[in-house]
Amino acid sequence: MASRRIGLGIPKPRTTDRAASLPDTSDRPATPALADRYGRSATDLRLSLTDFCNLRCTYCMPAEGLTFLQREQMLSAEEVVRLVRIGVKHLGIEQVRFTGGEPLTRPDLEEIIAGVAALSRRPDISLTTNAIGLDRRAEALRTAGLDRINVSLDSVVPETFATLTRRPMLHRVLAGIDGARAAGLDPIKVNAVLLPGLNEHELPDLLEWCLQRSLQLRVIEQMPLDADHLWDRDAMVSADDVHALLAPRFALEPVAEARDGAPAELFEVTDRASGLHRGRVGIIASVTRPFCGDCRRTRLTAEGRVRTCLFSREETDLRGALREGAADEEIAEIWRAAQWGKKAGHGMDREDFVPPERPMSAIGG
Repeated sequence: MASRRIGLGIPKPRTTDRAASLPDTSDRPATPALADRYGRSATDLRLSLTDFCNLRCTYCMPAEGLTFLQREQMLSAEEVVRLVRIGVKHLGIEQVRFTGGEPLTRPDLEEIIAGVAALSRRPDISLTTNAIGLDRRAEALRTAGLDRINVSLDSVVPETFATLTRRPMLHRVLAGIDGARAAGLDPIKVNAVLLPGLNEHELPDLLEWCLQRSLQLRVIEQMPLDADHLWDRDAMVSADDVHALLAPRFALEPVAEARDGAPAELFEVTDRASGLHRGRVGIIASVTRPFCGDCRRTRLTAEGRVRTCLFSREETDLRGALREGAADEEIAEIWRAAQWGKKAGHGMDREDFVPPERPMSAIGG
């Protein structure tokens, strides 16, 4: 029987010609920033470099994989650097995080990072990765200008990892983390999604594993972005569940400094048995404790479409304008108009909420 491959669920983008159906910006203030109607300005760019991944995590991608983008559909290295330059020079972008899919599957990743690092107003440059192959490239990426990484790692138990990712590659992820540490990438954060009945009981041991290695664990609530659309709000592991799972071994206290738009709520971690402070842990509770009111992110998909939120059902095409010869300021104006239309929140608390058709790997985290 032929394998079933699921489409990307890509919505038809807003066009970028002179009659473009973009949000009405007649009430937009005269600011170059990526502002929206709710007083937020985006300074953090999440840019997906590919929708392809070499893992098949159950909460992200079906076992059969997806119908992936062709090379010519994705932004080239030059186009990526140009869009980042526009974001930095014209729109006030201060941080750039490259995501996927798996960005390490792009052979030109070092070229992209070097191009962004060479911008006259250099942004902070980070990478979200599964770390497979990072041991061989970490030094070159660091030399190119990469500042820090987030590694997606939901379990350090080989059997659990293989069940969650459908690939027996834990050893390669751990080698990648070791390579990043040796290359001097700092901090290294670990992103973990907990699934009921699979890995939530491992959380205290995973936190201990991270604390012993000076890695900063971030526990992320599962979001309705799986390709199979099996997400169940009533069954997900919530932020409250995370606190309950850690409470027997660790005491958590909120950090003193302000959150300042960051997605993770940070806590100081104290070992209950010894009474010693061990480090910090973050909880990203997008579902049960949404932080939309202070969101400072704008997103570009691998084919150059603006998404103002992970849960957007509309996208605005920049690649078309880019390839048709539009000037930088013209592209910036399209981007500003798209961001002006950002909704107040993701709407997951509404009864009429409909998740986007695109799965997480096709959006970019």
